[in-house]
Amino acid sequence: MTQHLADALPTSTGTQPGWWREAVIYQVYPRSFADSNGDGMGDLEGIRSRLPYLKELGVDAVWLSPFYASPQADAGYDVADYRAIDPMFGTLHDADAVIREAHELGLRIIVDLVPNHCSDQHEWFKQALREGPGTPLRERFHFRPGQGADGSEPPNDWESIFGGPAWTRVADGEWYLHLFAPEQPDFNWEHPAVQDEFRSILRFWLDLGADGFRIDVAHGLVKAPGLPDLGRDEQLKLLGNQVLPFFDQDGVHEIYRSWRLVLDEYAGDRIGVAEAWTPSADRTAMYLRPDELHQAFNFHYLNTGWDAEALRATIDESLDSMRPVGAPTTWVLSNHDVVRHRTRFGTLEKARAAALLMLALPGSAYVYQGEELGLPEVVDLPDEVRQDPSFFKANGQDGLRDGCRVPIPWSGDQAPYGFGTGGSWLPQPAEWAGLSVEAQTGDPESTLELYRSALRVRRAHPALGAGDGVEWLPAPAGVLAFRRGDFVCTVNTTDEPVRLPAPGTLLLASGDLADPDVLPADCTVWWQG
Repeated sequence: MTQHLADALPTSTGTQPGWWREAVIYQVYPRSFADSNGDGMGDLEGIRSRLPYLKELGVDAVWLSPFYASPQADAGYDVADYRAIDPMFGTLHDADAVIREAHELGLRIIVDLVPNHCSDQHEWFKQALREGPGTPLRERFHFRPGQGADGSEPPNDWESIFGGPAWTRVADGEWYLHLFAPEQPDFNWEHPAVQDEFRSILRFWLDLGADGFRIDVAHGLVKAPGLPDLGRDEQLKLLGNQVLPFFDQDGVHEIYRSWRLVLDEYAGDRIGVAEAWTPSADRTAMYLRPDELHQAFNFHYLNTGWDAEALRATIDESLDSMRPVGAPTTWVLSNHDVVRHRTRFGTLEKARAAALLMLALPGSAYVYQGEELGLPEVVDLPDEVRQDPSFFKANGQDGLRDGCRVPIPWSGDQAPYGFGTGGSWLPQPAEWAGLSVEAQTGDPESTLELYRSALRVRRAHPALGAGDGVEWLPAPAGVLAFRRGDFVCTVNTTDEPVRLPAPGTLLLASGDLADPDVLPADCTVWWQG
């Protein structure tokens, strides 16, 4: 599986647009990245110690999944205090050190923000419970009387994303809304205090030096007036595109316009990135109008299989939808909520080819920790170690998100492979010894060195990075070929070699290119055309 890199690359010249238009952003899942104190759980000091690795990898920014004070009912996406660090991850001083040292290395830091809901241990919610029905603090959440003669039925028929009713009844008889776990009450974003609080939270982290925010459930903040029934028996999907009365309501855009004003108060192109599951790419684009957010995750691309025709259609739709609002298209293959793409696609060869395709497309790309090592999903975790809340709901999601969250291997031939000295909170497979950073570094056939080479070429080549279109070239069935300036990318999504005359000088290939005029099965090749 030998890859090739041309000795001579064109040198990028001229002024590039905002960094976020072409950035490669690396997602760190803190509890699974690096453990500095031997408690089996990754932490901020572990992240800080591994920043040089990310710099060498060649990424531009690092997105940190939540590290806030939290009871960890949903792996930190249940926040009790948005201005404090959970002791399992360290201290505010540790967070400051990560941001400062990242900046010294030329890396930007994007922090995860969770505005749709908080923890049931958040002071506001605890006080709302104490004060009782009809009191001001309850208006900051969605408290409602129940239905039925005795109020024992939920206020409407909404289901939680994690399964079961989206309502929980409290001791005084009222019910509160939680689109996720019962420990995650939804904020009422119609309330001015909620809006004021989150603008203050934005400034807190911007003052600390954060370069932007990944906005969790960005499409969920506003609910349809009156909280109408769904009126149908339909299990919701976390990563779906249904039209729903609590997702993708038009009122969210006023919120993000107010956030953009805050981001623009600060120098250095501070950004907002929306996790927005919408029914269409055009609806996603609405979050990225010039006075709103900067990027949104391209889940339509993530959900596209390894098929040339489907990929071309999704790429075109993605680029076409972003062009009118002047926003960069983003590309992503894996994250902490989905099965790793090596396993989804079925082979390492397809995963490597998909990575080169993604990194060749115009705009910004996201890399989930461990994908640069070619890590597969861990599918055989024992039930007793699983922590995904939806695993414990009979009618919830598949409950298998833990499989993409297993701590990554750094070195050595035995678990925990350099992750830390005290084991790892989820068990790592024995075969990961050969996939560690140490094992792959310097091996020209390794997936890690493929990513390093690809990011080096991407940074150096003036035709790569930012842009809003590709020129499709004629290609056989099952093959994609496109040009960007003097760069050409060819992709064979079939399981057989395809004859295709070399369009230029070889830059990089995801597999062994024995004959430049024959594109191997499940292989992507970059050319200087």
